[in-house]
Amino acid sequence: MLADEINRAPAKVQSALLEAMQEKQVTLGDDTHPLEEPFLVLATQNPVEQEGTYPLPEAQSDRFMLKVRVNYPERGEEKEILRRAGLSSLPELKPQATREQVMAAREALAGVYVDDKIQEYVLDLVSATRRPKDFGLSLEHLIAFGASPRATLFMVRGAQAFAMLRARPYVLPDNVKAVALDVLRHRIQVSYEAEAEGVNGEEVARRILEQVRVP
Repeated sequence: MLADEINRAPAKVQSALLEAMQEKQVTLGDDTHPLEEPFLVLATQNPVEQEGTYPLPEAQSDRFMLKVRVNYPERGEEKEILRRAGLSSLPELKPQATREQVMAAREALAGVYVDDKIQEYVLDLVSATRRPKDFGLSLEHLIAFGASPRATLFMVRGAQAFAMLRARPYVLPDNVKAVALDVLRHRIQVSYEAEAEGVNGEEVARRILEQVRVP
């Protein structure tokens, strides 16, 4: 499911989406309808225009595995956009994988080996968002709330997927670093002091990644 400009959805709609993401079901009156697997939620959020928008509750934001920043397209990409904009009909969409193949890939993901040192590294990164002093980081004045346990689970899961896409049966520290920023940027709630300094969750996560020791 794609939720376009999710921050324009009122609280009642966001509450319904929260149930779909967490419980994998939707409720209409007294009837509950389970959602067929695999079920995935993608959402866009306009970070510029804030008029007429509703802030995402922390509980809902936390349920998104990744928050990926989409920058302006490169020149070649924008030229391709121009080319496609003139097409009289849209290209035909063709399935790239069956449901069975997607479910099999999910199961195979669990078989990607995560060494104990890698697990400790992930725990260090997430713990540093909560207790930066323990890791010699002077960031406590910038952080109101650190990342939740979901960050730990999703960082490992993301690193496993990153390794599998490169046909590697084990996770490297670089795989963790490749997904860590996308996992953490929306889970670190910064303090008023940080906002005054123009520091957001992404910047805090970047500093943690630069300073926490890599195994």
